[in-house]
Amino acid sequence: MSQFRSKKLDLSCFINVRVLRDHTKRKVFEQYETQRQALRYIIRNTTLPQRARAQAQLQLSQMHCYTRSTQINNRCIEGGKSRGVLKDFRMARVCLHGRYIIVISH
Repeated sequence: MSQFRSKKLDLSCFINVRVLRDHTKRKVFEQYETQRQALRYIIRNTTLPQRARAQAQLQLSQMHCYTRSTQINNRCIEGGKSRGVLKDFRMARVCLHGRYIIVISH
């Protein structure tokens, strides 16, 4: 996975190993997205010869797992949590609730 790790991080949030890994997965997915889509198109195109489709399927299966969109998880920018994250705020509901209480008490 060090082959994919970016040299400079542009994160402005809580950083732990899981957040770094998620950041790496997002960058790698962004790089290989068009290539994966092209291979998937070739595989599903029934007008192409079977040999070309099989080669495309082999190439797709040999790609790194970080190139898949299913590897990306939403993470909280404050605590790095992966569960209960609200997309609109990019925060876990627990962290958001804590901030909400602080705002109300002032």
